Amino acid sequence: MTQEIKSDSALTRFFALLKQSLKGENIDFTQGSIRRAVVLLAIPMMLEMMMESVFALVDLYFVGHLENSSFAVQSVGLTESVLSIIYSIAIGMSMAATAVVARRVGEKDPVSASKAGMQAIVVAISINVPIAILGYFYATDILMLMGSSRAAAEFGTPFMQIMMGGSFVIMLLFLFNGIFRGAGNAAIAMRSLWIANIFNIALCPVFINGFGPIPAFGLTGAAIATTIGRSIGVLYQLYNLFNGKGMLKVVASYFIPDMEQIKALVKIAAPGVLQFVIASCSWIFLAEVVATTGGDEGSAGYQSALRIMMFFMLPAWGLSGAAATLVGQNLGAKMVDRAERSVIVTAKFSVAYMAVIMIICLLAADPLMWFFTNNAKVHDIAVEAIRILSVGYIFYGIGMVLLNAFNGAGDTKTPTWVNFFGFWLFQIPIAFFMAKHLGWGPTGVFIAIPAAEITMTIASIILFRKGRWKRVEV
Repeated sequence: MTQEIKSDSALTRFFALLKQSLKGENIDFTQGSIRRAVVLLAIPMMLEMMMESVFALVDLYFVGHLENSSFAVQSVGLTESVLSIIYSIAIGMSMAATAVVARRVGEKDPVSASKAGMQAIVVAISINVPIAILGYFYATDILMLMGSSRAAAEFGTPFMQIMMGGSFVIMLLFLFNGIFRGAGNAAIAMRSLWIANIFNIALCPVFINGFGPIPAFGLTGAAIATTIGRSIGVLYQLYNLFNGKGMLKVVASYFIPDMEQIKALVKIAAPGVLQFVIASCSWIFLAEVVATTGGDEGSAGYQSALRIMMFFMLPAWGLSGAAATLVGQNLGAKMVDRAERSVIVTAKFSVAYMAVIMIICLLAADPLMWFFTNNAKVHDIAVEAIRILSVGYIFYGIGMVLLNAFNGAGDTKTPTWVNFFGFWLFQIPIAFFMAKHLGWGPTGVFIAIPAAEITMTIASIILFRKGRWKRVEV
């Protein structure tokens, strides 16, 4: 009887915590239980990232059943690989915004926090515009440079043009959410992705297959639906920034360029952007190796596996975001020991999550891929990739938490060096050697990925223990 009462009490507390985390209240994360703080931040962040990964899965599902499915899936995958450059800039800027906003919030200075967030938006959009223009006009050439055949590249050109032309929406979606996370309100960030995805899921079949007066756009329809969905998510974010109800009070004057503030942000963001550009360019290179050694179907299988991998990995990235916010706010409050403990607690949660995902991927890869493709060759390559990639999932989880902890402290240089050595001096040479010189083809690339991630995680643990991140000024 006593045990049942305790169980009911624990369940009641959990649901109360879940409700609070989804409600999006302004909470002081420099006080109270660290476990509770991690859960309050992690739940909406994980759901937010899960929704981001759903974008790719929804597109994969619908285009995977089109007539030219191998061309369509390859086009989606290669476009996402190129868009990863945009993601890199967006994530780098959002990390800078999260670090500065969290530090100012920890110092109890919401006005400076709001100004910093808006200046980050000014910088990000200025960088994004020329990239979007180049991506639109050179879409076909870029796809062919990535290893696509001319026929597949021409087939996927309209899709890439729309995605690149509307990439500023991706930039804003990531950046606004970084600002909300830095302020400790991860629930708004989560809800913006939910709203964007609901519209994407509803509009994808409409624009791909046609409905009533709307003609069938096929693959291009997926790009239209995704861009509209993300745009609606951004509108929701703007409403929450300007309604004056949250901790951040935004006025128009905050968007006037402030060179001192911009310099401070760029100092943090530049290594952060480089950090993810290094990783993104590595993935682009691997995509090219797979495409040239495995053909269009090999490329489609690899891209399908990556979409599945990211669906499970992005929630872990959201979980690791809790470490970034907690580190930033606690360092701002001069509570260094609490910042360090927050990282360790978050890492333990991440290990538990990734262990479950690893088991699921090892056991369910085969039926999972039949759901997303009806091409037997694409299916077999994707299943092999999923099973090999999943071997390193637990290490991925720990590594993400540590890298986000560095970023949350404003120490974006350390993860940049880890990525450079891990991806460019380890992963790429090994993948190229095994795929081309040993003749293993795509399998060589699959093996190189977990090998590199495990090595990078070990390096991150060593650097975290050295503690340089504790002394970074923001």
